[in-house]
Amino acid sequence: RALRTNRVKEEATSQTVSKAGEGIKALAAPTQSRDFGWLPDSLRPDPGSQLCERGKFTLLRDTRTDGSFLVHHFLSFYLRAGCKVCFVALLQSFSHYNIVAQKLGVSLAAAKERGQLVFLEGLRSCLDLLFGEEEEQPAQPSPLQFISGSASDLRALFDFVRTSLTPSDSDSWKGPVLLVDDLSVLLGLGAAPVAVLDFIHYCRVTVCSRLQGNIVVLVHSNEDSEDEENELVVNALCHHSDLILWAEGLATGFCKDVHGQIKIIKRLSLELTGEQDQVQIYQYKIQDKNVTFFARGLSAAVL
Repeated sequence: RALRTNRVKEEATSQTVSKAGEGIKALAAPTQSRDFGWLPDSLRPDPGSQLCERGKFTLLRDTRTDGSFLVHHFLSFYLRAGCKVCFVALLQSFSHYNIVAQKLGVSLAAAKERGQLVFLEGLRSCLDLLFGEEEEQPAQPSPLQFISGSASDLRALFDFVRTSLTPSDSDSWKGPVLLVDDLSVLLGLGAAPVAVLDFIHYCRVTVCSRLQGNIVVLVHSNEDSEDEENELVVNALCHHSDLILWAEGLATGFCKDVHGQIKIIKRLSLELTGEQDQVQIYQYKIQDKNVTFFARGLSAAVL
C-alpha cells in the first residue's frame, strides 16, 4: 500500500510539472511577425485603420550590435501605410535597402516612381562632392555640402528634408515621415555635435509640429566609448524622444539562437502627467524575413 501511494504521488507530481512546463512555454511563446506585433499599439502597421500617432520622434539606438533591422521595419511600415517618406540613407546604397525591402513585401523603386519615397543616397553624394567635377553654379546645392567645407552647418540637408516632405496640392499621402540611417555618420563626416542637434531640432519643429508627421532616427552608441561627441548627441536625443528602441548585443557574447535584446522605452514622463517611463525588455533572433521575440532566458533552444 505504501508503494502504491508513492507511485500515485509521483504520477501526480509528474503531471503537475508537465502542465507547468506547458504553461511556461505558452507564456514565453515567441512573437513572429513581419510587422513587429511587439511594438506599442500606436506603432503597429494596419493599412485598414488610421495611421499611428503623429508628431512623434522615435529613436533607434544600438549598442554592441547592428540595429539596422529596425530601420528596415519602419521603412516598410510607413510605405505600406501610405506615408510620404524622406529617407536620408547615409550607411548603405539604394540597392541594399531595396533588396531587404523586397523581402518584406515592399518595392522601393516603385515607391520612388510614384513619388512616395524621396531617397538621399549619402554614399553617392559624398563621392560626387569629393571626387566629382565641380559645377560653377549648380542648380541645387548638395544636401551634404558641409563635407566640402563650403558650410559648417547642415542647413542644406534640412532644406532638402523640408522641400521633400512639404505637401503639394496634388499629394494624397497620409503623413510625412523622416527616416535617418544613421545619424552617427554625420559626426564621422565632420559635422559638429551642435550642428547635428540643430538639424534634428529644426526637423522636429517642421516635420513633427508643423506638418504633424513622424521622425525615426538610428544612432550607434557605446557606453565604454571615448567618443564624447557621439555620446553627447545620443544622450540629447534620448532626452527628447517619445519612444526609444534600444537594441543591445548580449553581454555574454555570441549565441546562434539569441542575437541580442531590445529595450522598449515609452517616454511617458514627457507628457507631464507624473508617470514614469514604461520599459519592456525582450530578446530576439533575426531570421531571413522576420524577427522572433521572446522573454529573456526563454528562447526556443532553452525550452
